[in-house]
Amino acid sequence: MNIWRGQFFSLAVVAAGCLLTGCNQSSPGPNAGGDVIKVGEYGSLTGSEATFGQSTHKGIQQAVDEINAAGGVLGKKIELHTEDDQSQAGQAATVVRKLISSDGVVAMLGEVASSRSLEAAPICQQSGIPMISPSSTNPKVTEVGDYIFRVCFIDPFQGTVMANFATKTLKAHTAAVLTDVKSDYSLGLAKFFKEQFLASGGKIVDEEKYSGGDKDFNAQLTAIKAASPEVVFVPGYYTEAGLIALQARQLGINVPLLGGDGWESPTLIPVGGKALEGDSFSTHFSADNTSPEVQTYLTTYKKRYNETSDAMAPLGYDAMMILADAIKRAGTTDGAKVRDALAATKDFKGVTGNITIDPNRNASKSAVILTITNGAIKYIQTVAP
Repeated sequence: MNIWRGQFFSLAVVAAGCLLTGCNQSSPGPNAGGDVIKVGEYGSLTGSEATFGQSTHKGIQQAVDEINAAGGVLGKKIELHTEDDQSQAGQAATVVRKLISSDGVVAMLGEVASSRSLEAAPICQQSGIPMISPSSTNPKVTEVGDYIFRVCFIDPFQGTVMANFATKTLKAHTAAVLTDVKSDYSLGLAKFFKEQFLASGGKIVDEEKYSGGDKDFNAQLTAIKAASPEVVFVPGYYTEAGLIALQARQLGINVPLLGGDGWESPTLIPVGGKALEGDSFSTHFSADNTSPEVQTYLTTYKKRYNETSDAMAPLGYDAMMILADAIKRAGTTDGAKVRDALAATKDFKGVTGNITIDPNRNASKSAVILTITNGAIKYIQTVAP
């Protein structure tokens, strides 16, 4: 059970968010440099997926400040050390080594992108440092070892959710898939969508590929148009999804585009605009949830950052809260004991839902499906695991 929620949500958070720069950051608190618990965070604060890293960092920082305002953990303040991996391959491993060897962190939070989590996870595993990914959904991440956890659902579930949405809600019998071949996240999600869509009696009429960072998708979309699918599954990131929607509509592809949580970004609609109307994606959180925990979190976040929270921020928040809960239950910051406490997490009442860590160190929890209507993202349904 979550033993933190009552006291944390009852506190007013007054500390300002730290600046999102590429250098090492910390939230020092009264005991900085003294009796503190050092927690590492690595994420994409700059670069192509910066909104992911920035939102996640804001959620983590909010949780840290609430924890510290409530007296900390084991009588100590949390000191957050944050490093920017710049959304670049290779940088996650570099900054995680620095956080462990130079900063002396006892646990690690990160990353959003599965590819970068897969870079860092072996380093944390070998060092005996528990790592919690807020939102890397590729199954391979936690397969690295018993020190690697996540607080999000995984792609087999997410892919199944969207395939079932396509066949049962949209009544689609045919689909095309447009996959980012440079992304473990995209490849995994595409695989599980296809498996479930076919198992439901559907037909994949075309499969096309692109590389993250591409701007021109006309060749792939022309081939997709010729195949006449009833839906197009685009399991990529927001950085390309908006552009794909624009170019699809320009070519006369007017069927729904579907995506996963990689679409979750405040920049998605500004890029895609009206071309995204009627498109849907799965994610971890909806601001339409009326639970007291969610609404208190949203009010605090809005007051703190003067913006509406997306799904990445509460995942970061939940990752930090679950880590604090595990350290308290372990009674120590010893890596092996914290690992065991994380593995025993059950029915933790997080902002993104009730979270139980399963035997494979993945979070068993619900997904939500959102759709874009009249230029806004609207809740459709919640899907239980």
